[in-house]
Amino acid sequence: MTTNYIADFTSTGSKRPEVLFGASDPSLPSRMIRSSGYRVWDEQGREYTDYIMGLGAVALGYGHPAVTRAVVQAAEQGVVGPFPPVLEEELAAELCRLIPWIERVRFLKTGAEAMAAAVRLARVATGRERVLGCGYHGWLDWCETRGAGVPTTTRALYSELPFNDAQLTRELIRSSGDQLAAVLFEPVILAEPTPEWLGVLQEETRRCGAILVADEVKTGCRLAIGGGAERYGFRPDLVVMAKAIANGLPLAAVGGRADIMGKISRTWISSTLATEFVSLAAAQETLRVMLVDSVPSHLARVGGRLFVGLQALAERHAGLVAGVGGVPQMCLLHYRDEEISQRVTAAAARLGVLFKRSAYNFVSLAHDDDVVDRTLDVLDEALSMAGVSA
Repeated sequence: MTTNYIADFTSTGSKRPEVLFGASDPSLPSRMIRSSGYRVWDEQGREYTDYIMGLGAVALGYGHPAVTRAVVQAAEQGVVGPFPPVLEEELAAELCRLIPWIERVRFLKTGAEAMAAAVRLARVATGRERVLGCGYHGWLDWCETRGAGVPTTTRALYSELPFNDAQLTRELIRSSGDQLAAVLFEPVILAEPTPEWLGVLQEETRRCGAILVADEVKTGCRLAIGGGAERYGFRPDLVVMAKAIANGLPLAAVGGRADIMGKISRTWISSTLATEFVSLAAAQETLRVMLVDSVPSHLARVGGRLFVGLQALAERHAGLVAGVGGVPQMCLLHYRDEEISQRVTAAAARLGVLFKRSAYNFVSLAHDDDVVDRTLDVLDEALSMAGVSA
């Protein structure tokens, strides 16, 4: 008898069987032993074509050789030490060069941690406490509205904004008045943002003196090097990046206007391992590959092929699929109901493709046209199997 020493199966909530497949099933993959490019292998040695890509943290493909070499060299140089590494300043300078609306930057380990830092900075800069958010910004107290364990006074300081609803967004920002410290938003939430909505966010935060924070954790280095801000032409006051910035190594960054970032001296934002060598080296090499190999363009092209194919599948299997969501670089099928999503996802996995039933599925530099075409054939078969068993 095997004893599970990890509460709820795994420490990463989005990797639990009930999230990936809707339920536990011994015939489905549950734990992995390795990954390479676009492929992963489970503990039985079965191979899968993957579109989960470390929950979007991997844009170059698993184990990218150049990133791996940089990681090995950084590990051999000692990983950590008593002083800030030269790498930290080099990477910060490169980020500011590539993303001009980032004038100063601080590094942390996770997107949730960096989002919390952005909120802290906004509160210091404005002297206010209320926050409005749109999207998923992590699990920490400041934005948690559902889970237990969060003080009611903390919970009361955060409210949610509707995505792409310009009129209601304007009303909610104005109703917060001079108590509003920050408005945070993901540029893509199952669809692209409208120019009108982005305009309202910028106009209303400037009018009331609140800080506009772009949560580019998923979109940074994927839609473009500069994420949604570069792709859609808006300019936030602060930006948070994580996930693909280091191709799967734990690194996040909060950056933006120099006057706001300068407020960091009035508070305390720090982490023992924020600037260990390995993740900084991974990010530096990831950015180099992003530029040399035009990775965002590749993701748009290959993701576009996948997206168009998914739209065709949605039409062919209209009784099971309501449509396609997201953008080419990060997309999903909208299933008619929960049970259908479970059947299709499980059938695809048994056929060798890991394709999430919810937001999002990600292409990488390792995916090419042939891989996408084979995936669409598998999804077509999985949908047919799910339809027969309905």
